Amino acid sequence: MLDQPQELIEKLLVKPGTPVDLKQRDPRDKCGFGDDKETKAATEMLAREIDALQDRLYAEGQRALLVILQGTDTSGKDGTIRGVFNATGPLGVSVTAFRPPSEIERAHDYLWRVHAAVPRRGTIGIFNRSHYEEVLIARVRGFAPKETIEQRYDQINNFEKMLVENGTVILKFMLHISKKEQAERLQERLDNPKKHWKFSPGDLDDREHWDDFQDAYETMLNRCSTPWAPWHVVPADRKWVRNAAIATIVKATLEGMNPQYPTVSWNPSDFTVT
Repeated sequence: MLDQPQELIEKLLVKPGTPVDLKQRDPRDKCGFGDDKETKAATEMLAREIDALQDRLYAEGQRALLVILQGTDTSGKDGTIRGVFNATGPLGVSVTAFRPPSEIERAHDYLWRVHAAVPRRGTIGIFNRSHYEEVLIARVRGFAPKETIEQRYDQINNFEKMLVENGTVILKFMLHISKKEQAERLQERLDNPKKHWKFSPGDLDDREHWDDFQDAYETMLNRCSTPWAPWHVVPADRKWVRNAAIATIVKATLEGMNPQYPTVSWNPSDFTVT
């Protein structure tokens, strides 16, 4: 594992104001991690350390951590949640998987359902897909006019700034997978009867628009990596590297938040359990 998490953060960070070119980011990069078995074992340890830090965050009850996972089909959003957060106590973690909006949700502004899912103080919230679908699939598929899409970048930035100013730390991860790796994972879903439920014919439709989606992701990263909520591009072809990188950054972020157990106004020695 990397001795200095900051090196990994700097490597994967999309620095605000600095253009990003996904073609220059290798989805098979090992990010300084070595042996896969050793790295997987270290990731399990990181997951337990995240659990301990989350316990302190929950007890403190003053701030929240929002983790946004965004990526194309098969990039590993579900796998990341299992690999990084499965050890974390269920009381302190919420997972929201954003599906196509319901009739009620469509009757509101597009951030309405997102704000309702933001984690409460003391907890970690994980978004499996997110409000960024509104500048990704909505852009590629033409679900909204270009003028509307253009407005959303600033709206999202302002929304996230408001969350940060009110005590929610935001981590955003774009899971960067290659077209070749996606093909192999989709084929595996077709070949394995136990994974048929994961496959959707729509996945192949989106795959036909691969270049358009890559362009949409680059625009999203360039327009919405802000000082208060920057993006990280995580190589996702190797699942164990993906999990290790995200676990490292989540742990470092929680350590930086440094949540503390609250002090009590009474003296424990004044009481006896009989």
